[in-house]
Amino acid sequence: MRHLQDYAFIEAVIRAGSIRRAAEDMNITASALNRRINRFEDEFGYEIFERLPRGVRLNPAGELVLHHIRSQRSDFARLQSQVADLSGVRRGHVSIACSQALLPYFLPEQIARYRGEHPGVTFTVNARDRLEAERELSTFRSDIALVFEPRHLVDFEVLLSITQPICVLMRRDHPLAGEGELRLRDCLEHPYVAPSSQFAVRVLLDTAVKRTNFERLSPIAESESFDFMRHYVLRENALSFQFPVGLNLSASADYVVRPLSDRDVEPGNLLMGQLKGRALPVASARFVQQLTQALQGPFV
Repeated sequence: MRHLQDYAFIEAVIRAGSIRRAAEDMNITASALNRRINRFEDEFGYEIFERLPRGVRLNPAGELVLHHIRSQRSDFARLQSQVADLSGVRRGHVSIACSQALLPYFLPEQIARYRGEHPGVTFTVNARDRLEAERELSTFRSDIALVFEPRHLVDFEVLLSITQPICVLMRRDHPLAGEGELRLRDCLEHPYVAPSSQFAVRVLLDTAVKRTNFERLSPIAESESFDFMRHYVLRENALSFQFPVGLNLSASADYVVRPLSDRDVEPGNLLMGQLKGRALPVASARFVQQLTQALQGPFV
C-alpha cells in the first residue's frame, strides 16, 4: 500500500513538471517530496526522472514505471470491485471513451438504467475520436471504448461489432419526408449539412459520392458537432446525415429519419472494445454485458 502513495507522488510530479510545483499542489514541502522520490528511485534501483534546469521529466525507465502505475491502479480498482461483489455491494467506477454519436441518447439511457440497479457505481464519459479512444484504453484512462471504425487495432480488443446504416434527418415538411429508403443522388439535389472529414459518416459519404455525378460533397454547412447539424435541419429545410445510435427515433422527435440506401453508401461499423489482454473491473465488465444486449437490439 505504501507504493500506492509513492505512485500518487510520482504522478503529481509528472503532472506539475517539477518537484516544487507538485509539492505546492499536494501541500507538502519540496524537500519532503524530493526525499520520497529519491527513496523510491533507490529502492527501484534506477532513476525515473531526468533533472532539468527548470523542472523534471520522465526518462525511458520512468515511462515504463508510469505504465506500471496505471496498470496497478486498474488492477487495484478491479480488486476493490470484486471484494465489493463478495459483500453483495455493487460499487465501482466505469470510464468510457466514445464517439460523439453515443452521447445524446444511447449512453444516458444505458447509464441511468445501470445505476437504477447499482446506484453505487459512478461513471466518466468523454467524447473521443477513434485515435484518442484507443490511446485512452492503452493508458488506462478509459475502461471501454465505443467508436466507429478505429484507425489502429493493435491494442484494441473488439468485444462487439455492429453495423450502422447512415440515416438522413429532415423536417417533417421536407420534400423527401414522405419517402422510405432514400438514394444518395436524390439527397444531394437538396441543401444539406455534413460532418467534418475526421468522422466516419463523412468518410463513408465521401467514398460513395465519388461514384456519382456530383464528384464531391458540397454542404451548405460543415461541422464537428452532430448536435449542431441535428438542430440546423429544423431551422432551414435542409438534410443532415448521422448514424441511428445518435438519434431520437421516437414518434415525438422534431425531425423525420429515413435510412440511406446501402446500395449507395456502405454502413458504418460501431465497435465496442477494451485494451487487449486487460481484465476489466467488475462494474465495467457488467456494464459491457448490458451494452452488448442493448446494441444488438433494433435501431431503425
